Amino acid sequence: MSTLKRRRGQSLHLELPNAIISERPLIAALFLIQFDVKAGYTIAWKRCVPNLELAESVEFKSLPSGLHNVDEDLVYFMHDDEHAGISAFINRSAAHWDRNALMLAVGALVPLENGRLGKSWKHAEGLKELAEHLVLDPTKTKPLEDYWEANRLSEETPTDVSGSRPSSSQQSEHDHPQSPASPSLKGPSRNRAISSASMLGSPGQGLSPHHPALSLPSLLDTFGPLVYPLYKAALLRKRILMVTQAPVELSCNFVYDVSILSNIPSSVASLLPLEPLPTRLRPLFSVGVHDIDTLIEAYRLSQLPKDELAVDDPGYGWVACTTDNVLGAKSSLYDVLVTIPPSYSKQAKEKVWPKLQNAIGAEMKASQRDLRRYRTLKQELRRNRSRSRTASPFNPRQQSDDDDDEDDQATLLPIENTQETFDDASSTSDEKLIEPLSWSALAYSSFMWWASAGEKRADLEEESEHDASLFQEFSDYSGSSSARPRSRRRSSPGPNLMQALMTDGSLAAPEMGIIAYFHRLTALILGVLAHLVDVGEAGIEQDDRAEGNGDKDEVVVFVGSEDMTRMGLDVWSEGDRRFVEELLEFYWGRKSEIHGGRVECCGVRIC
Repeated sequence: MSTLKRRRGQSLHLELPNAIISERPLIAALFLIQFDVKAGYTIAWKRCVPNLELAESVEFKSLPSGLHNVDEDLVYFMHDDEHAGISAFINRSAAHWDRNALMLAVGALVPLENGRLGKSWKHAEGLKELAEHLVLDPTKTKPLEDYWEANRLSEETPTDVSGSRPSSSQQSEHDHPQSPASPSLKGPSRNRAISSASMLGSPGQGLSPHHPALSLPSLLDTFGPLVYPLYKAALLRKRILMVTQAPVELSCNFVYDVSILSNIPSSVASLLPLEPLPTRLRPLFSVGVHDIDTLIEAYRLSQLPKDELAVDDPGYGWVACTTDNVLGAKSSLYDVLVTIPPSYSKQAKEKVWPKLQNAIGAEMKASQRDLRRYRTLKQELRRNRSRSRTASPFNPRQQSDDDDDEDDQATLLPIENTQETFDDASSTSDEKLIEPLSWSALAYSSFMWWASAGEKRADLEEESEHDASLFQEFSDYSGSSSARPRSRRRSSPGPNLMQALMTDGSLAAPEMGIIAYFHRLTALILGVLAHLVDVGEAGIEQDDRAEGNGDKDEVVVFVGSEDMTRMGLDVWSEGDRRFVEELLEFYWGRKSEIHGGRVECCGVRIC
């Protein structure tokens, strides 16, 4: 039985560090890859635990195409079913080397027992320091030996179930613990999943440095309203391929973000009959031409009956990034192709947006409802920012310029952003991003404007309040501890979610709010659909009980425009109707009949 099948039910964890789990995980391999003018990229030095072979492709996975054009980069990749990889690349001018440049990377493999990346980002700083040292003289590998001995995984070293060292006393000089000492971990420890974490008592905690989720604000700025069709594709467990250019660190982080935003919260997982249930989309991180066979196998698995798949099989979909454009030309390898603009495009006068396409080349756009939802989310995030003016550990830069960032056109969130801010005034109506208004929607909007005498529409105001409520519960905690409510009656994606995301006496991280927002949206959509399926099955049983014919497999689920509105979807969007149809087919195996918006006059449908 494969490792993937043995790890059924394992969910993607957003690790919330404290003094104990802030330590770096033990590594299964450490290696140095150097560019040779004759042989190409070669493994110049390596150490690994017994029974672990560094496959020939590890040097190509560590160094995606195009890295020679950048000075440094950080790459995440999957080595096999049991190990995640991280590689710190550096490129420096060196007259005494071939091509007047020295390019090398220091990489490590980490067991996957503790989350999808095995906390490998905790080694990012150490690997970067090693690369900076070795680029001066690659023959001086003593620091590599020291790092390996200090962080290696061995049978003699006691570890917890997550593969982490038990105490900070075993940390090497490269480590930077957040506390003087950490107690030993005795017995199994529970991974902290965002949907089921309990109260964390450590004050001032946040995400670890280099944690991929720190890029969530950049994801919103980069994609704008397009983040919603991307999220919907991930929720449908599509095969999503992001084509980008070096550097790839941000794209690897986006892979993690998409996977975690589309998690299925535990509060609604029991409502879905699909077995096994893929509660998360599998992230593959950086892939290349050497992974084509793996992607082909994923396509083959996707054609099998779902009951023959393991929950973590790539046949249930995946998300990855690549710098090899040839993968984008092979439409059989993916369901959704995302073309991310190069990093230099942020210097353009007009914002350059990513492009989303399906396998047949049709462009995927955000709905008008997505646009309004995005504007509301941005407003709530900005409002949360204004409440959080005091410096926080999530943004060191904020400490020096708290008083200079209150303008409405400021950056979306108080964190480093590598992309231009989304401008409501100029870019949101760009036809490249948003589906055009249908004639029915235009007629309805015109009629409502006439009926309301040009006043603000009550339905749009209620819609905005509904969208804000998905984030508001989190932002309400962003004041002083005395201002926080003692209890909340609103439902949340999981037990004690707000307590898990908050710290004692500190402000909430915006990244946590974004994750909670999308998880609530997922819970809302799936909860409404589960209710409609139950109603349909109950109706069939009641109608056919006398005939003994109540076959639930023949149930057709009816979804009305009111139901679409309850889910926060666009009643006028053909894309949202297809999204609901595919959700019902994928998770429930039900056919559906979707009724969108319509304009009626005296009971007669006009359009």
